[in-house]
Amino acid sequence: DYYECLTPKTTVDLLEACKVGNPPAMGKWGSLPMNGQVSCEGPLGKTSLFEPPLPPKIDESRFSEGKVDPASVKAHMSY
Repeated sequence: DYYECLTPKTTVDLLEACKVGNPPAMGKWGSLPMNGQVSCEGPLGKTSLFEPPLPPKIDESRFSEGKVDPASVKAHMSY
């Protein structure tokens, strides 16, 4: 079993519960986070990306000659 998002207090609580043979119950995918978090969002909820990010700007003329240099594909893809 594994436990996530432990704080100093929840670590002690977990160890004490295990010591007496009463560890926290496992959910479908393992333990629930020990800090009360119930989704992939942090304890403060959603704090960024409230709207979809804008796509990267792409130079439309970059392949104007119709040739592609495989060595530079990543640079052209904004990597």
